[in-house]
Amino acid sequence: QVQFVESGGGLVQPGGSLRLSCAASGNIFSISAMGWYRRAPGKERELAATITSGGSTNYGDFVKGRFTISRDNAKNTVYLQMNSLKPEDTAVYFCYARTRITTYWGQGTQVTVSS
Repeated sequence: QVQFVESGGGLVQPGGSLRLSCAASGNIFSISAMGWYRRAPGKERELAATITSGGSTNYGDFVKGRFTISRDNAKNTVYLQMNSLKPEDTAVYFCYARTRITTYWGQGTQVTVSS
């Protein structure tokens, strides 16, 4: 089992920034990748960003250079720095961890971009 503590969501104005954090605990040695998905109201879940245990990163098409995913191995924590936020980035952002057997999901943190 893998457990998460997610933080960093909130309300921000268009053009602003937020940093999401996801601290993993439990069977962390089985994790091959971590990252964030999001679900906007009325839309399907989509990948925001992922980072593998080897450090490779991948981003959703909508990111267009605005987000950066990083990790602190000593803290078992993954970060998502989100800049130039737009109203359409409003969504619940879910941290996840992928192992060889299954994928674990966090409870999600709300990000609202509005003036």
